[in-house]
Amino acid sequence: MEQQFNDQQLQQEVESTPATGFRVIWREFKKDKLAMASLIIVALIILGSIIWSFFIDQEKLMEISLLDEFAKPGENGFLLGADQGGSDILGQLIVGAKNSIIIAIAITIITGALGIAVGIICGYYGGIVDNFFMRLIDFIITLPSTMIIIVFVTIIPKYNVWSFILIMSAFMWVGTARLVRSKALSESRRDYVSASKTMGTSNFAIMFKGIMPNLSSLLIVEMTLNFAGNVGIETGLTFLGFGLPDSTPSLGTLVSFANNQTVIAEKWWVWLPASLLILILMLGINYVGQALRRSADAKQRLG
Repeated sequence: MEQQFNDQQLQQEVESTPATGFRVIWREFKKDKLAMASLIIVALIILGSIIWSFFIDQEKLMEISLLDEFAKPGENGFLLGADQGGSDILGQLIVGAKNSIIIAIAITIITGALGIAVGIICGYYGGIVDNFFMRLIDFIITLPSTMIIIVFVTIIPKYNVWSFILIMSAFMWVGTARLVRSKALSESRRDYVSASKTMGTSNFAIMFKGIMPNLSSLLIVEMTLNFAGNVGIETGLTFLGFGLPDSTPSLGTLVSFANNQTVIAEKWWVWLPASLLILILMLGINYVGQALRRSADAKQRLG
């Protein structure tokens, strides 16, 4: 009886302990088996493609071999077959996934850092600073960003992966800035911000050591969903021929082979693996993002 009483008391103490952010997230993932499976699959795809790509010679991979043109899966040592240039589909799938993921991560980090900084500054200072940045953001949002990105990709003489990342980042930060600004406006009116100002704490410390940590749940969700969107935008533009250079393997390049009616009907191994990988990756990231959003809502309710 005494042991049972101690166990019940320990359980009550654990339940009464305020849940930290990571504990709320872990609890949500434990309840949602689909989100947990998606997290594992996405992690395996990201880590597997990045690590595996180090063992692939990209120059040798992209060499043209007419004798291996459209080799079927299992022929001539090609596990997933070959494309119209005789290049290994599996190797292109691994390197293309790595390129798409790294590009999406780079864009997410750049746009996230810029959007968070601008949003917090606007929400904290308000007034002229807020009006200036918000009018700039409104102007950028009204622009046909996809068309402008295509124009920049076309006219840049020495176009490479980093050019593509910077061009994309120049237009993709505004959504994050608007979201963070709306939350920072209400957060900057809280008592702890007023107390910090009274104590002489610097504005930089209040914004990025006081306000930003309280927006961490929102920022994690936003960055996760932005990552999924950036993967889709990169593969979509590459599919249209305005993404990565032709010499750089990409998932969008493999899917673009489906434009040929003969390929889409008879050479399914050229485009189907990349299409399935994109579908699995996008769905997995979105399920993870939904679980993180529910975790953020639960943490907000718990205070």
